[in-house]
Amino acid sequence: MAKLKYTLNNDILFKMLFVQYPELLKKLVAELLRITYDSIEKFEITNSEIPPETIGNKFCKLDINMFVNGQRVNIEIQVENEGDFPERSLFHWAREYSTALSEGENYAELPRTIIISIIYFKLFKCKEFHSEYQALEVTRHTPLTDKFNMHYFELPKLPQSVSADKSLELWLSLFKAKTEEELEKIEGLGVSVMKEAIGAYRHVSATKEFRELERMRSKARHDEAQALKNAEERGEKRSDRKWKSVVADKDAIIAELQAKLEKRS
Repeated sequence: MAKLKYTLNNDILFKMLFVQYPELLKKLVAELLRITYDSIEKFEITNSEIPPETIGNKFCKLDINMFVNGQRVNIEIQVENEGDFPERSLFHWAREYSTALSEGENYAELPRTIIISIIYFKLFKCKEFHSEYQALEVTRHTPLTDKFNMHYFELPKLPQSVSADKSLELWLSLFKAKTEEELEKIEGLGVSVMKEAIGAYRHVSATKEFRELERMRSKARHDEAQALKNAEERGEKRSDRKWKSVVADKDAIIAELQAKLEKRS
C-alpha cells in the first residue's frame, strides 16, 4: 500500500484545509454535532490564521474556533495519548468558556461552549467511537446547564468497513486514512462531499504554503531533538568526569591506607 506522505492527523494540514474550505468544515461540524446542514444559519471561523512564529512551539495547538448559531465551538485533533487528555480537554473547555464573556456582560450571556476532539487513540472503556459529555445531576440525571458540552471521537473504534449511507463514519474514516488506497476506497463510494473533501486535501497538501509551514515545523522539532541530545551528552560527560574523580579519590585513599599498613608490618 502507498502510504500518504501527509494525513489529516497533521494539525497544519487539518487547519489549512478547513479554513480554506469553510463549507466543508460546516458540513463536518453538522455531522459531528448531529444537526442538519441547513439548520446552521450563522457560521464563523474566529481563528483562521496560522502565525509562522508559533509553528516551532511544541505547545502550539492548531485547533479551529467557530461560532455556530451563537454557540462557541472548538474542534481539534489529538494524535498521542499523553495520559491526561480528559483533564486537558476540560481545561481547554474552561478556557474557551471563561474567555467568552466580555467586560460588563452578565453571566447568563455566556454562550454554550462545545469542544470536539477527534482522537487517534482509545480513551474510554466502551465500544462506541463517539462519547458525549454534559453536566448532569448524578441521581436524577437532570442537566445543570446546557452550556457544557464535550464530544470525543475515538478513531481506532471505527468499523473496518464503511458504507456510503454512514456520513459521520465516512468523515472519520477520512481522518483515519493512512494510505492512498484507503482514500480511493472512500472516494469510490461515490459520495459527493467525500470527493470534494479528498480533492481539497490533495490540493492543500500540495501547496507551497503548506509545505513551507511543515518544513518549519519539522526543522523546529529536529532542532529541539538535537538540543536535547546535546544537553544529555553534556550531562553524561559531566557525570563521567565526576565519577572518574570519585574513583580517583577512592583509589588514592586505598593506596594511602595500604601504604600505612605496609609500614606497620
